[in-house]
Amino acid sequence: MTGWYENDDFWKETIPVMFGPQAWDDAPQQAKSILERVGMEPSVQVLDLPCGVGRHSLAFAYMGCQVTGVDRTSLYLDEALRRTQEAGLNIEFVQADMREFVRPESYDLAINLFTSFGYFEDQADDMKVLANFYRSLRPGGVLVMDMMGKENLARIFRPRDWRELEDGTLVLEEREVTRNWTWMENRWILIKGGQRRDFSLSHRLYSAAELARLLELAGFEQIDFFGDLAGAPYHYSAQRLVAVARRCSVGDDLR
Repeated sequence: MTGWYENDDFWKETIPVMFGPQAWDDAPQQAKSILERVGMEPSVQVLDLPCGVGRHSLAFAYMGCQVTGVDRTSLYLDEALRRTQEAGLNIEFVQADMREFVRPESYDLAINLFTSFGYFEDQADDMKVLANFYRSLRPGGVLVMDMMGKENLARIFRPRDWRELEDGTLVLEEREVTRNWTWMENRWILIKGGQRRDFSLSHRLYSAAELARLLELAGFEQIDFFGDLAGAPYHYSAQRLVAVARRCSVGDDLR
């Protein structure tokens, strides 16, 4: 049984929804905020997984980071590479499933942004992803995750919504929380020029406590949570769930 995330048509048709001009404009400041949050200089090696069309990969590379972008969707990697070449940057892009990609102790910083976690029916696959991040980080390395947390969602939940994109596309969204508040079912309807596309997508919901437990099981320490990438508190007004989790240093490992 294939998951919705393996439908390349979905990723192609929803590019304007997820990667519009504002999303590209926001990426440089988001990358800068991440480096400031983890206390790293722009010379670090960064793993962007999944990297999508390369918004944050390019932003980190512009600042002088050495970047590896990983994604399963060849269309996205082609677009990311095209933009990278146009910008005269040097970024490595790899096509791989996040459950399989691992490079032991190769990166100082790993990022998983834009609710790109929890897609799999079997939660053991989520643990594989976190374990791969842990193994791919050097001792002292940091993982930054950004998603819509369960606490955020409970406050702002709307069962349906719509918006119009700059190109005139109407985006209608329907949402349903299921499985005792552990799962989100989404339906996206895209309408433009008399044509309609209908997609279903879903993902597991995590609270800060639930995500912290998985990160601890994967080996991470010093796990902190914030309300956005700029470091706002994770409390009643938080916009996002941002986890900052550190792989312990060599000295910590030996204690």
